[in-house]
Amino acid sequence: MSQQSKKDLDVTNCSRGLWLVKVPKYLGDKWANCAGHDVGKLKITRVPGERPTITFKSSEHTMKDGKIPREHKVISHSLKEMTLGVLSQPDPGSSSAAAAPETQQLYLEGQVIHKLECQPVVDDYYINQKKEAVKKAAKPLHTVKLIDRPFNVYKPISHHKQNVHLEQKKKAAGKMIRDDKDKVMELLFAAFEKHQYYNIKDLHKITRQPITYLKEILKELCDYNVKHPYKNMWELKPEYRHYKTDEKAVENSVSD
Repeated sequence: MSQQSKKDLDVTNCSRGLWLVKVPKYLGDKWANCAGHDVGKLKITRVPGERPTITFKSSEHTMKDGKIPREHKVISHSLKEMTLGVLSQPDPGSSSAAAAPETQQLYLEGQVIHKLECQPVVDDYYINQKKEAVKKAAKPLHTVKLIDRPFNVYKPISHHKQNVHLEQKKKAAGKMIRDDKDKVMELLFAAFEKHQYYNIKDLHKITRQPITYLKEILKELCDYNVKHPYKNMWELKPEYRHYKTDEKAVENSVSD
């Protein structure tokens, strides 16, 4: 079990009554800059049979650095079934705080006897201030600005060489749309009337068809040679061969 830190508690001021007041942030910032000066005055108006009316009026020193509501209403809240106290300890930079943290002394500054909330008077000036605060909070931290020139010598490149090459390949592939099978077969037969053997690259240039689609048709019409002297070349199957030289030979044999 870890040992609890030992701190002495000074209860000299335990009987002192304190007011716990909640103030707007802009007013708290003003008070932080008024060290050694009065920040304002409280006015308590008592009417028999009614709750006291409390108002706070800022001093001239508080008002001099900027416009803020001069008067504020102070509303009291109940402290039933609540026991509040204020504890303090020496400032870390002071000589009394030089001791180790576990042995630093704490002070009970008193007991809270009133819990109050400081509210500004809702007038035209206050409403305008709130509108400006809302506009400022809604303003984006980062904005897009149009510039007419680059800020450095490295201008962005819209098209890199590599991307251009890929686009050209895609366009070239896009142009090779599958034609009707009969049309492709006519092109192939016309080609094989001129030459008996073709490699796939030449047939691809002639038909302008995708390679996979072209091979499907070639497998139906042609034989693929795997031996020399016509290795890796296509030739029409015997049932489709109808060369002009053969026709002349047949005519000669018939005339004889």
